Amino acid sequence: MSQPPVVTRFAPSPTGFLHIGGARTALFNWLYARGRGGKFLLRIEDTDRARSTPEATEAIVTGLTWLGLDWDGEVVSQAARTERHAQVAHQMLAAGHAYKCFATQDDIAAFREAAKAEGRSTLYRSPWRDADPATHPDAPYAIRVKAPQTGETIIRDQVQGDVRIRNDQLDDMIVLRSDGTPTYMLAVVVDDHDMGVTHVIRGDDHLNNAARQMLVYAAMGWPLPVFAHIPLIHGPDGKKLSKRHGALGVEEYQRMGYPAAAMRNYLARLGWSHGNDEFFTDAQAQEWFDISGIGKSPARLDFKKLDHLTAQHMSVADNAALLHELRAYLHANSQPELTKAQEVALLAAMPVLKEKAKGFQQIIEKAHFILVKRPLDYDAKAAQTLDDVSRGILKELTPRLQTATWSRENLEGVVSEVAQARELGLGKLAQPLRAALCGRSTSPSVFDMLILLGRDESLARIKDALA
Repeated sequence: MSQPPVVTRFAPSPTGFLHIGGARTALFNWLYARGRGGKFLLRIEDTDRARSTPEATEAIVTGLTWLGLDWDGEVVSQAARTERHAQVAHQMLAAGHAYKCFATQDDIAAFREAAKAEGRSTLYRSPWRDADPATHPDAPYAIRVKAPQTGETIIRDQVQGDVRIRNDQLDDMIVLRSDGTPTYMLAVVVDDHDMGVTHVIRGDDHLNNAARQMLVYAAMGWPLPVFAHIPLIHGPDGKKLSKRHGALGVEEYQRMGYPAAAMRNYLARLGWSHGNDEFFTDAQAQEWFDISGIGKSPARLDFKKLDHLTAQHMSVADNAALLHELRAYLHANSQPELTKAQEVALLAAMPVLKEKAKGFQQIIEKAHFILVKRPLDYDAKAAQTLDDVSRGILKELTPRLQTATWSRENLEGVVSEVAQARELGLGKLAQPLRAALCGRSTSPSVFDMLILLGRDESLARIKDALA
């Protein structure tokens, strides 16, 4: 028999931004499905109407789109499916796998207080489980699923291994509240089944939920998906990720200037490995990714590693693609749009700008010399560099540059000759030239700037510096 096609899903609650841990979960699901020609679905678990907001849903969609994680079909809203969830609860009731529970919140609280006082388990045992329907009052009721009370439930988890839970630790969980609304535990299972999800890859904070959700699968006679519960991400200090660790939302990483490809590569390596490979493409990640490569221990966020991968990805990236992402970076930071002329200049300079750049912030800094217009504003260090001696050097250099063939080799030769004549090191002569060309003390190589600015602009900037 042929295997059914792989279907994975990412199912976040829209209560804030797309968390970095959620982004990694989405990535693992996306890689697993895409690498097997399967489907990757997106469902928004918005049943908690009080906490779910349209803005948060938009933030999730925006975050996934920036990361380059495309999903199949429409985004599914869990809240829009409540009638279907309720229908399943009533099917379980009709089949005898669930029962009507008329206990009120006060009844349950009183039970728990008494159990606590007597040192018994506070796990609620409803007196309505085996009650004769003839004794049912005409009152609102919740529907509870009948959990087995002896033996154990085994979660066959692809990451954690076999996880055993004693059935006397499981309560008869509510699947439909007395107001007719479904619980999250029911909705998740019904949606996963109806969407044809074959693999549930999610954070290990859901591991205990799996045992309770398996009750619904069993009651409905539905096949279980493959479970894979992945360890959470910790901060660099080894503690659970929190606000004190800095960037938490995916959009913050975009604003910090990280390219999406580097982010995908970095997140894939957080808790998953393929031999010793650190740097890889999307195609390689999709080909290699497998649940067996996911570790059991929490991964640690490491910004140095992210910076290192960013520099590698930027150096091999397509120049036009980098320019496109640079526009989005500026927009995300509410920076002014680039002019057409600036875009043309940036594209021409990209091979120089992207080398060793650890993000779009550095590209913009390195590109300062082509983004500014004459007359330049000199920073304090550049202004200090342009003293009488330095201007004397530039005066001597100007006629040589005016007659030079404008190629890197020739320009290097001209500058070297002037340096030798003055018995100066090349660096000493480059300093005033750099200050004149870009108004700053740090920049790409002076020869790169001369070539990219061209003869007329370079000479005009030197003339300004001499004035």
